[in-house]
Amino acid sequence: MSDVLIPDAERRAVGKFLRRMLPILVLMLLINQMDRTNVGFVQDELRADVGVSATAYGLGAGLFFIGYALFEVPSNMLLERFGARVWLTRIMITWGLVIVAMCFIHNVWMFYGLRFLLGVAEAGFFPGVLLYFTQWLPDSSRGRASAIFLGGSATAYIVTGPITGALLELHGVGGFAGWRWMFALEGLLSIAVGFVAGFFLVSRIQDAPWLTAQEKQALSSAVARDEEARSRAPRVSRLKLLIHPQVALLTTVFFAMALTGYAITFWLPSLVEEIGGLSPFQVGLLSAIPWICAVIAMYSMSRFTDRAPDRRPYLAVALTLSATGTFLATLGSPWFGLAAITLAAVGGKCAATLFWPMAQSGLDLKIAAPGLAVVNSIGNLGGFVSPTLFGYLKDTTGTTNGGLYTLSAASLLAVLGVALIRRNGGGTGSGTGSEPAESALVKGRLATGEAR
Repeated sequence: MSDVLIPDAERRAVGKFLRRMLPILVLMLLINQMDRTNVGFVQDELRADVGVSATAYGLGAGLFFIGYALFEVPSNMLLERFGARVWLTRIMITWGLVIVAMCFIHNVWMFYGLRFLLGVAEAGFFPGVLLYFTQWLPDSSRGRASAIFLGGSATAYIVTGPITGALLELHGVGGFAGWRWMFALEGLLSIAVGFVAGFFLVSRIQDAPWLTAQEKQALSSAVARDEEARSRAPRVSRLKLLIHPQVALLTTVFFAMALTGYAITFWLPSLVEEIGGLSPFQVGLLSAIPWICAVIAMYSMSRFTDRAPDRRPYLAVALTLSATGTFLATLGSPWFGLAAITLAAVGGKCAATLFWPMAQSGLDLKIAAPGLAVVNSIGNLGGFVSPTLFGYLKDTTGTTNGGLYTLSAASLLAVLGVALIRRNGGGTGSGTGSEPAESALVKGRLATGEAR
């Protein structure tokens, strides 16, 4: 639907929502990502002060995703019952409390338990926001809101390092370790922003005091039409989808991508620390370099490939870059390793940008939404496998090289999988911007949570 066909009242209402609601939602997402990954900067401190070995660290980092996966669907059901204002703020305040509790860790079992509870607390936030969008925005406007919101996730990778590194510099203040200050202050920030969000978020269109009666009516009618269209979509059992050849291929490719992405996220700070002679703040700054380069490359490539008739060759190149980077990280000095990891991060982020539009166009429209749900749900288990594997290999071999070799192999196998994915699912469009394709992709993201 083009802009000229959108009624003025609906356009004004959408603009007000974007200006008033999106900034606080993006801030919530940025803090969400920081609290999820900040543990990567205190691996050495946890080993020295609490006795968390590399294996235990990897397992604890991965346990987050188990708790997240188990409670994601129930959380979304409760959001529909209580409304976004209550439930999204509850999620944020709860995860903030868990982060604060992490400053009191004194043994490995507390580390395991709190990482699992963090996943339980965060479960439903990202898909909950996407569900919130469907309650407020018609399909024709939701893509823009989703893109702005997802930008917060990319920004979080850049700011997490410097902020966390600066907080670690508080080591010794008041007799507390820097890592305890980090968890306490970042957790308190989450709680504070959660309470503030409770005053800004509005659950229902009809409850928004900043919309006129005409704007409320126009926006409600547009959303209702889209809900009616979605209700007519066919339902397919997940068991059948698991054995669908294209779904299986897409899941395999995404699993390999998740392995690399989460391994870099949780182990990058420890790789940077191998340079030696760096303060925690300097480690944080250097850890941001791969993500800065990756975000620049991601947006540059997306502009170049948005109208490409076939994204598979570009995805194969991105995965090859990722494989090359993780392999080269096993060679040379730590500075060379940082450059290599930067290459891997660039490949991984560009691959993510290319994967989801291509995945949608590789499935028949009638199974696109549930198929993408299966792909993302199972593929994200890479977030559990990769840090656990890295930790085990670090303890048994004394180096992360074995894990990096595994990531390289996984990315190369994913390249083979990309070659087998169909270019088009048959009548759904090439994934370059048709409205049905975009609608199915958004619904798939909504059903799965974090299709990032």
